[in-house]
Amino acid sequence: MAGIYVHIPFCKSKCTYCDFTSFPDKLCYAESYMACVYREMAMRAPELKDYSFETLYIGGGTPSVIDEKYIAMLVAAAKKHFNLSPLAEITIEINPGTVSAGKIALYEKCGVNRYSVGLQTAVDAQLEDIGRIHNLKDFLNCAKLLKGKNFSTDVMIGLKNQTAADVEFSIRTAAEAGASHISMYALTPEDGTPIYTDYLNGELPSADEVADLYAAGLKVLRSLGYERYEVSNFCKKGKQSRHNLNYWKRGEYIGFGVAASSCINNVRTTNTFDLDEYFKCILSNRFPVINREEVDADGAEEEYIMLALRTAEGLNLTEFARLFGCDFLTKYAEAYKKTADYVEVSEDRFKIRDEFLFVQNSIIIEYLNAKV
Repeated sequence: MAGIYVHIPFCKSKCTYCDFTSFPDKLCYAESYMACVYREMAMRAPELKDYSFETLYIGGGTPSVIDEKYIAMLVAAAKKHFNLSPLAEITIEINPGTVSAGKIALYEKCGVNRYSVGLQTAVDAQLEDIGRIHNLKDFLNCAKLLKGKNFSTDVMIGLKNQTAADVEFSIRTAAEAGASHISMYALTPEDGTPIYTDYLNGELPSADEVADLYAAGLKVLRSLGYERYEVSNFCKKGKQSRHNLNYWKRGEYIGFGVAASSCINNVRTTNTFDLDEYFKCILSNRFPVINREEVDADGAEEEYIMLALRTAEGLNLTEFARLFGCDFLTKYAEAYKKTADYVEVSEDRFKIRDEFLFVQNSIIIEYLNAKV
């Protein structure tokens, strides 16, 4: 399986926690940028002619902030230049404050069949505090436009003054609005973002408090019929994000646009983060890659372990042996011994116990640091 990712780096304003490559003051370049993305796709097409792509994910930034005709043209370009499956999952990220019935209708017409809606929290005061341009009413109106469609919602935990009741309210709001998939993830205050000052001042919840918020969210998600399939992702039966599953299964993907990453044939590349440089490269028929890394066998094995153990189903022992030519439990016997209370082996699976999945990093590190 392989996927396509396209980065749309424009937004109306930058949220206080945002560390992604996005430009709130350069929307006027959207037409030129999209033309370059279409051209980059055409440039990549020959080397990818033998690939079949099962997903197309349009992320950002805020893809829904640009004119919907560019999204339609983008999907058409992907279908023209690549072997995109007729049954492909085509996702677009949308901000509730930037959508309309007309936009949704055109997205649907051009083939979008999954929507990722950035709610973050259903508490208006918290939305304002983190710089979101929408409020709860906007989200509910957006959900009405998406009624009967397949959509996912993000819920963020670890916000200033956030309580377990706030998390539960946000999850119940998303569920009642019709979200078939909910991503519940912890805020990561990155150096250089406005919210980092709140972190330094001790105004954000502690790690233990965030863990309690996660536990509260997990409880209500389960009560509402959402199944956890990755540490931060929950869905109704059969509604997993196929695009994200491809990442966690260490599948191949190609990225287009500024700051986009790719992994094809064990070679990882990253595009320039500079918008002007991206334009210059594409207009001079040069790939905008600033970093290229060949992943060796050891690196591939580490990635496989790290990604698989983030998921609820864990690591497939037979597949591991086929890919890396060794028995996982034998090779990592010492790490297994250290973490035996936190993991379980059943049939052909090795996974972190459900109750410890939220703190999986401290468990996974034992396997990544294993000396053999």
